[in-house]
Amino acid sequence: MIDKSAIISDAKTAIETEGKAIMELSSFIDDEFASAVEAIYNSKGRVIITGIGKSAIIATKIVATLNSTGTPAIFMHAADAIHGDLGTILNDDVVICISKSGNTPEIKVLVPLIKNGPNKLIAITANKSSFLGQQADFVLNAYVEKEACPNNLAPTTSTTAQLVIGDALSICLLNMKGFSSKDFAKYHPGGALGKKLYLRVEDISSVNQKPQVTKDTDVRKVIVEISEKMLGVAAVVENEKVVGIITDGDIRRMLNKHDNINGLKAADIMTHAPKSVESSMMAVDALEIMEANEISQLLVHEEGKYAGVIHLHDLIKEGII
Repeated sequence: MIDKSAIISDAKTAIETEGKAIMELSSFIDDEFASAVEAIYNSKGRVIITGIGKSAIIATKIVATLNSTGTPAIFMHAADAIHGDLGTILNDDVVICISKSGNTPEIKVLVPLIKNGPNKLIAITANKSSFLGQQADFVLNAYVEKEACPNNLAPTTSTTAQLVIGDALSICLLNMKGFSSKDFAKYHPGGALGKKLYLRVEDISSVNQKPQVTKDTDVRKVIVEISEKMLGVAAVVENEKVVGIITDGDIRRMLNKHDNINGLKAADIMTHAPKSVESSMMAVDALEIMEANEISQLLVHEEGKYAGVIHLHDLIKEGII
């Protein structure tokens, strides 16, 4: 029988072990770390990150983080480097080598080859006195007391520490470069995060239909307009300006209140001063207005003139929610 309490205990122990190690990393951040960041910042080239085994997997993630935050980076597998991929490194590049022990055979072969060139070498290692630690221009200490693995063998806490050091490098460089949310959107145009940063109301409302009526429009025609435009709403417009709104809910309330709707006009059932947004507003900000007011549509205006409708379903479709 599976012991769920033991599972919970093991999971908590693993998390606590790694959490403690991460907190201790902050005590290793010193002038050498700052100098390593400065070397990358001042470099005219890219950041080449290399490693082997689990460290290579961590290296690929750090590469992705650097690239997405404005620092060009490339992954180079340590084993492949000594079989031809060393040509990846250009003269202006900075090389980061990740290795827990700093003494693996591939690292011992690769490091002298890197040192033969003009490139600065940054080590991320748990062993500052290792071959890698002694050869590197800058050593970033990723020491951990023990792995989360109960046998202290499987790379767990150590790889987490390497990842955290890489994140710290990336954040420092991001801040030094003044990397903004607009820059982030430029590098992430296809994802939900990017859309939150660049997608504007007009990008959505411009492709929607534009339901509108006047104050004098017969309610039967209002119903047809709302139904045909399929946005659950119609703007009441005069001289291109919004003066009211009629929603599906307004129609239902009218039918419940009136047995005879003959002679009723849009002006009789519309809501005055409806919630509306400027077309240039960020779509995510429009979502906040919808949520705050518990509504599913907003009328859109541009320079004071009615410009269309943005619907909650549009935001869901775009992945903003």
